[in-house]
Amino acid sequence: MDVASVRWLGSPAGRAVLRDLGPYDESAAVGVSARLRAGGLAPDLVAAALTQQRLRTRAREKFGELADGMLFTADGLEQATRFEIAAGHAERFAQASIATAHDLGCGIGSDAMALAALDVTVAAIDADPVTAAVADANLRPWPDSRARVGLAEDWVAPPGAGRDRVGAWLDPARRVGGVADAAGRTRRVFRLDDIAPSWTTVLSIAQAVPATGVKLSPSFPHDQLPRGAEAQWVSRAGELLECTVWFGPLARTRGRTARVLRPGQAPIEVTEDTATADVPCVGGVNEVHPWLYETDRALVQADLVGAVTAATDGRELEPGLGYVTADTAYGLGYARRYAVRDVLPLNVKALRAWLRARQISGVTIKKRGVRLDEAGLMRQLKVRPGADATLLLTRVAGHNAVLVLDQD
Repeated sequence: MDVASVRWLGSPAGRAVLRDLGPYDESAAVGVSARLRAGGLAPDLVAAALTQQRLRTRAREKFGELADGMLFTADGLEQATRFEIAAGHAERFAQASIATAHDLGCGIGSDAMALAALDVTVAAIDADPVTAAVADANLRPWPDSRARVGLAEDWVAPPGAGRDRVGAWLDPARRVGGVADAAGRTRRVFRLDDIAPSWTTVLSIAQAVPATGVKLSPSFPHDQLPRGAEAQWVSRAGELLECTVWFGPLARTRGRTARVLRPGQAPIEVTEDTATADVPCVGGVNEVHPWLYETDRALVQADLVGAVTAATDGRELEPGLGYVTADTAYGLGYARRYAVRDVLPLNVKALRAWLRARQISGVTIKKRGVRLDEAGLMRQLKVRPGADATLLLTRVAGHNAVLVLDQD
């Protein structure tokens, strides 16, 4: 797809064609292509329209019905921020009374759209001409907001940006160009030194524009957080998605925070103030209590497991793993609760005997802190995937163990 195709897709004629196509159906694609060509549409535009039809159908998982009015690239869709998370980003700018936000590396424009929807005027740039054209088309409902081709490294803050209601948003590239994998995805990078624009560039932009936010990998190292800034780890439905660093007026709480999103529920935010600094741990398997709390990964990565131990008067099974055992059942929006049926050594023979004695043939295996082939263990235990019991393979006070759990 080229820029001309994107412009046609965003035109009234292109939008009409896309509207008539409906959801993508692989089995009907050849027939649809033939019909469009017979109607006089050029082959390159037919291909572009069918690509958008396919991408829009995939994008519904991230964007819901909003996807039906958007344009995408394959890489852009994969890397785009979910709209509910982008809305959380935009809310910070709106609450800080930012009038104009510069989106420096906008991708297909999901964050730019969220900002514009909250009446923040967006000036977006992206290094790739096709991607910039897609973002500009997606910003069509907000005429004052536009996207163009440009490099974050070349961007110059407008005069007075440090005093005026101006903000900056960056989503640095975290992929390496070159050979893609079988699914067409390029390799991800996780080191802060490998992002583009560089971390040094990000810090210089934040110096010039105090109201700056940057979306980074969840592996962001704690010791790289600048003084006075906020690093917030974000999860959705238990999946850890990003770490966002907020500067200046966009930082609500200095230090490390976590934001937990669950579909249909209000977001939960946890700060260092709600977490004990020193997380107590069990001394051995005999100290495992009737209830187990699986701390949300956003809190684990933010080193805020102390919020769970404080709320439950519990102890962590092993430092840094996020599993907390306690005597009492509490309802926490940032930890999943299980009832502990038994605690066993990680020994195949003993575990198989335990399962056989209770006629358990279907299990779910969870693991954290141990290296073990799950499929191989299932074969050794002579069980199948199922819901009769949950086996947690983990570390307890420095020793491998199995906790047999029931989800409460």
